[in-house]
Amino acid sequence: MAKILEMPKLSPTMEEGVLAVWHKNEGDAVGVDDLLAEVETDKATMEFRAFDSGTLLKRLVDAGADVKLGQPVAILGSKGEDISALLATARSAQAAAPKAAPPEAKKETREPSEAPQQAEKSASVASKPAGEAAKPAGIARPPRLLDRTEYLPEPVLPPSSASGNALASPFVRKTARDLGIDLARVTGSGPHGRIVASDLNAPAPRASVEPPLSSLGDAEVRPLSQMRKTIARRLTESKQTVPHFYLNIDADVGALVELREQINLDLITKSELNSPDKKPLKISVNDLLIKATALALKQVPECNAQFRSDAIVIHRRIDISVAVAVPDGLLTPVVRDADKKSVIAIATEVRELAARAKTKKLAPEEMQNGTFSISNLGMFGVDSFAAVINPPEGAILAVGQVREEPIVQAGAVVPGRRMGLTLSCDHRVVDGAVGAAFLAALRALIEHPTRILTV
Repeated sequence: MAKILEMPKLSPTMEEGVLAVWHKNEGDAVGVDDLLAEVETDKATMEFRAFDSGTLLKRLVDAGADVKLGQPVAILGSKGEDISALLATARSAQAAAPKAAPPEAKKETREPSEAPQQAEKSASVASKPAGEAAKPAGIARPPRLLDRTEYLPEPVLPPSSASGNALASPFVRKTARDLGIDLARVTGSGPHGRIVASDLNAPAPRASVEPPLSSLGDAEVRPLSQMRKTIARRLTESKQTVPHFYLNIDADVGALVELREQINLDLITKSELNSPDKKPLKISVNDLLIKATALALKQVPECNAQFRSDAIVIHRRIDISVAVAVPDGLLTPVVRDADKKSVIAIATEVRELAARAKTKKLAPEEMQNGTFSISNLGMFGVDSFAAVINPPEGAILAVGQVREEPIVQAGAVVPGRRMGLTLSCDHRVVDGAVGAAFLAALRALIEHPTRILTV
């Protein structure tokens, strides 16, 4: 019997995706776990594999199309089977799905009074109990995505308040996205706890405040990628809901730089002796900082923490999220148990993770459940900056470049190397004294770097 295949949830944060490439054509035989397509999600390009066997009778979306979760994408069945009824069902489902207006036309022709009316209309449609909305027959849903990580998961909200299941109309959901509001944190005042526009603590938008793109003249317009949408949403949420405060120190990194140079010289010599044709690994200042940060967190575990509505969680594991710039934005692969790994092991892992991040080949669990983040812009010549916290982590360290400047030693002015470090803290978790203690421990390790290697 033919079935409609829907877009599955390929990562825990996925809300929509771009069907980048089809790997099966209409008429092709499909086996269980065969690769049907590749889907670009908010963080990586994921594989969409078949859950049933049969023949791909119809592709319902083209390569390059934006696809919502649960949207019909294909029909799978027996060769020669009549799928006219399923085609009608799929087209009805696609027609009923909310469509985003083009950027030039967003709400341009809507009268101010129409927004509340649309909210009430959408709310009345969505107010039916979940049991009354019968799912069309013949649509096959894939199994629920399993969390394969061994590490502490992020807090799971009850189904009634989880953002994806919040009782709200499409209009209210879009308004919340535009305002950067997480519906999971909103208490609904409508019937059965439904969230209405007034619950967002902001007036319903009357009309777009953005000028039409056509009025901007000769400008390059870049549509938002799934990754950029997610970055915008998460960072807006972070700055709106997390009380940031910042601590700055300047560290003497002369000994650290000399240690790095000596380690790399030893690695080159070892490579020439054992593998003369192989390019030797080189460690970076950032690799040493990851190890030093992990050891400092071990000394001050209160910085290795996250805030929950009912408790502060202080992690025993030390998993460092490392910010990596990619063409569409930023990814944060995680170095697990960084305190237990050697600097060489960290350097090897960071390069492998960064390489796969730039080709969007990281698995979702490789970017989740970090306990502390490091963002380094020193290679771009930045002296210092303040980074935005990556929720639910409680802090992030921003690293500037190594600066060559004169310093005073024993009453004499001598050449020196300095580095600016800024710790962004969630004040709900990390107090000023705790953050200062962490930075003091970190600076002691940086300025006496042989301690990094002996632990």
